[in-house]
Amino acid sequence: MSPETVAVDSEHHPIQHVYLPAGPCRVSQTALRQTENREYLDKQINILRQSELPGKEHAEQYLSHLYRKNCRSGTIEANQISIRMFLKFIGDQQGIIHLDQVTRRSIEAFVEHEQDRGLKAKTVSVRLMVVHAFLRFLVEGEVIDPNVLRKKIRVKVPEALPKAIEPENIKALFALIDHVRDRAMFLMLLRTGMRIGELLDLKIAEVNLKEKKVNIYEAQKTRVGRVVYFSDDAKEALGCWLKARDPEKEFVFYGQGRNRLGYTGAQVRFEKYIEAAGLSAKGYTIHCLRHTFASELLNAGMRLECLQPLLGHTSLEVTRRYARLTDRTREEEYFRAMAIIEKGAAGGHYRFDH
Repeated sequence: MSPETVAVDSEHHPIQHVYLPAGPCRVSQTALRQTENREYLDKQINILRQSELPGKEHAEQYLSHLYRKNCRSGTIEANQISIRMFLKFIGDQQGIIHLDQVTRRSIEAFVEHEQDRGLKAKTVSVRLMVVHAFLRFLVEGEVIDPNVLRKKIRVKVPEALPKAIEPENIKALFALIDHVRDRAMFLMLLRTGMRIGELLDLKIAEVNLKEKKVNIYEAQKTRVGRVVYFSDDAKEALGCWLKARDPEKEFVFYGQGRNRLGYTGAQVRFEKYIEAAGLSAKGYTIHCLRHTFASELLNAGMRLECLQPLLGHTSLEVTRRYARLTDRTREEEYFRAMAIIEKGAAGGHYRFDH
């Protein structure tokens, strides 16, 4: 029985690793997940086989390569879609029959085609990354000329700020959430910073109500385990739900008549409360609760090095985005300096009043 590694933070070592025993139930779940992934791979390969795409046999080999690397089924599907669209484009628009005919211009033309379709820059960039990885696989297999990837094409993606919910809006929102399951679910998202998929995958054995912490054995996005903590108000809400829920259900949060609540169901419930609170125009999504968690902790003085493992970020630069959103020191310095300017103490009177 092999242990599983979970990242935790401490005062002197921002990211450590502790070992959580896998247990027989985790092993059986892993075997089940592997079987499901194999079936999913076969499904994606079958989609390619039924098409008339140039080089589809190489695409099948690449998907199998991703499966051997233990990529998630969702990742394999996303790669299949992007590669299929690329192969269809070069076949229909450029008349390419064999992949050794692919050139740098083929990639540039595909990017332009996707942009002309009105896709967002981030979507085009992700699709391009998939194509680059696929072509690199073909270069290693000596299928295409290495010069095709000599200098990668880049799509500049706007770096938007994370969208946190304003404190007064958070209060208005939670004042309306009286459903015992929904209150526990959304308060756990707000107080732990978990991704919605991680929360919906949560099982009873992974929650320690007494110590107010959750063991995430495998993060939804990075696949790196971690420990997160929750507050007293979240503990109270979760405790009420644990008393009311069906003990026979496998997951902590489940839908009516179902073993697991899906993302769409959770999002619909969230939007219902957002609308009731009169906040629809704000554009808040359920993921904004995670952004709010991060910004509030930074405002309260938590160091980025401690916040990083709580959010499950593999890079501190990703966490640093929240510092741009919530830098109270910069804000206070700005208003202090502006007050001096408006008073005329910085060389002149610059306050403009009616």
